[in-house]
Amino acid sequence: MRLSERSSLGAVAGAVAGALRTHGIPAVLTGGACAALYSEGAYSSRDLDFIVVGSATRAGMDTAMASVGFVRRRDRYVHPRARFYVEFPRGPLAIGGEYRIRPLSRPTSHGRILMLSPTDSCRDRLAAFYHWGDRQSLTVAAWIAARNRVLLTTLKRWSMAEGAADRFEEFVKETAKIRRRAAPRRRRR
Repeated sequence: MRLSERSSLGAVAGAVAGALRTHGIPAVLTGGACAALYSEGAYSSRDLDFIVVGSATRAGMDTAMASVGFVRRRDRYVHPRARFYVEFPRGPLAIGGEYRIRPLSRPTSHGRILMLSPTDSCRDRLAAFYHWGDRQSLTVAAWIAARNRVLLTTLKRWSMAEGAADRFEEFVKETAKIRRRAAPRRRRR
């Protein structure tokens, strides 16, 4: 796939995921880019974070990324035309204190992307809200939950383990508020 300044986040994610897969580098899309895809554009991100979940050398990653036009500049990969950049934060793949993460392979119009599930992407955003008080992350988590099937029992159990049962209730209320706003309004007669 040829990337340009008009390439969407999904197109860049698909191209990078495909290049990594082709070069035998197992990596999971996480963070803000994952949340942006699940929020269907309500949230935007300029970077794509992939966590390598197997072994990969720097030279192998450079080769894989070069196959779709990216070059390494210090700790990130940039493309001469695409407006997004790619980073590979140090693993392991975890959300808060949870290390048993099961990524999913999501088919998109741009190819398959190994990424967090909607539930785990929601937890990823909630972790920032729970531990750092990041209110924007609360809103993004609610957007994800309002637009995707998430496992509320899993979110509640994890929230309790993170010591954030009261903040989980705030998340539930925020999600309900977003769903109400998105519901079609009834016409008055």
